[in-house]
Amino acid sequence: MKIVTWNINGVRARIGNLTHWLTESAPDIVCLQEIKTVDEQFPRAEIEALGYNVETNGQKSFNGVAILSKLPFDEVNRGLPGDDADDHARFIEGVFSTDQGALRVASLYLPNGNPVDDERKFSYKLAWMARLERWAEERLRLEEALVLAGDYNVIPEPADARFPENWLGDALFQPQTRQAFRRLKNLGFTEAVRSVTDSAGVYTFWDYQAGAWQKNNGIRIDHLLLSPEAANRFSSASVEKHVRAWEKPSDHVPVAIELSLRPA
Repeated sequence: MKIVTWNINGVRARIGNLTHWLTESAPDIVCLQEIKTVDEQFPRAEIEALGYNVETNGQKSFNGVAILSKLPFDEVNRGLPGDDADDHARFIEGVFSTDQGALRVASLYLPNGNPVDDERKFSYKLAWMARLERWAEERLRLEEALVLAGDYNVIPEPADARFPENWLGDALFQPQTRQAFRRLKNLGFTEAVRSVTDSAGVYTFWDYQAGAWQKNNGIRIDHLLLSPEAANRFSSASVEKHVRAWEKPSDHVPVAIELSLRPA
């Protein structure tokens, strides 16, 4: 089973790229971030025509997440628990039946947190990460295959940036941000890409500015975390970097994993 995360950076603006990629890559489950549209305006017909079920948690003009799945949804949950006042559409969870039991997949779009000196924005980022940690700890008790897939807006290590020194003042690379990500992983998650390679130069995001793509000035901020039960079925991880060279690309690219699971 192929599970992919991709920050699409506006699904309606990139529906052609998305449908082309779905046909080319043939994922079973896709976690999208920054769909930037309300649920009613999500281009579901074009995606459903390719054999996918669609669930969204949308928001006008910014944020928004979705899960596309060739498997039927058994359960869908929208919104990260822990703060009733948080109206940002950053979280959706789907549950699916497989030959090995339940598969639980969450599509996450973590806050950016910049500028760091804006206490409100950076505090929101850290508070959201703390809520995610609490939620994940509870979900791990279910002892199910669980995949947390998304744009974490976290550069975990210096090797995850072409020029880490350029990110020292950025919320994505602050010590508190990186520590929060490590705490989440240390609950018992396997970070898929780093479990297959420790090489520098593996990036998932290239800014639109200053020729970042052409200069390979990238960072790695899109991650898939696997519960022990998912990690036991894990077979590969890859970054579909070529998509960044397409016309009208997102500034992120798909990151894929393969699990040895089949639909029930």
